[in-house]
Amino acid sequence: MVISELVREAASRLKDNALFEAELMVMSALNINRTQLVLRGNGGVENTQISAVEDMVKRRLGGEPLQYILGETEFMSLDFYVESGVLIPRSDTETLVEEVLDKALDGAKVLDICAGSGCIGISIAHYKPNVTVDLLDISDKALDTARKNIIRNNVADRVKTVKMDILKEYPNKKYDIAVSNPPYIETEVIETLQTEVKNHEPRLALDGGADGLTFYRRITEIAPEILNKGGILAFEIGYNQSERVFSLMERSFENIKVIRDLNKNDRVVTGILKG
Repeated sequence: MVISELVREAASRLKDNALFEAELMVMSALNINRTQLVLRGNGGVENTQISAVEDMVKRRLGGEPLQYILGETEFMSLDFYVESGVLIPRSDTETLVEEVLDKALDGAKVLDICAGSGCIGISIAHYKPNVTVDLLDISDKALDTARKNIIRNNVADRVKTVKMDILKEYPNKKYDIAVSNPPYIETEVIETLQTEVKNHEPRLALDGGADGLTFYRRITEIAPEILNKGGILAFEIGYNQSERVFSLMERSFENIKVIRDLNKNDRVVTGILKG
């Protein structure tokens, strides 16, 4: 079997985006890039490589997200390691990062709350070379993944991880910006999500409580204790949560803004600490 045949065989068994996913699987199994995939299409493949692709196809047909199978994903044009037990970065979240990048001044101290893979804070550090970032999460798996991504993206001199349960405690230091993509899905809604989300991604990173606002309440409550004067709070939100999060922020924040993503859904809410 040659490379092009392996791609076609895998694609014939896959479902949505079959050819695209098959190509990524073959590229991963053979450790080649897309250019090599095209130029070496008539090159032979080893039995171990065929078996590796076969295993990937079976996992995908079982509903496992492609990102977990490949062990990586792209976010903000950067490469991030991901594995089961850690929320997969979404392109919608780039709206949050871009908003923070637009507001972050040189030398800013940034706190990424519920950091997961670290994609938000690490991207901010990558594109703002003079800021420092703390990645905060309660999950050991998430923090281990974030540390791998810190190294992968060459920001170890300015980014560190912090293990903490933000619902029970908060950092004993001040930041210029707090950014968070917290769990925000209502508990009863989780079972209605796509199979690859509800059965494979960590519930800890999805469940925002009965009304989806548990983390927003807590973070807006403690924000005055962890932000410097004039500090910025920036949230990712669900498409139907802008008004409620806006209301939570009104007590302590001013100049509150709602920003839409590329699909025209409300995606980000930002505000400046009063006083």
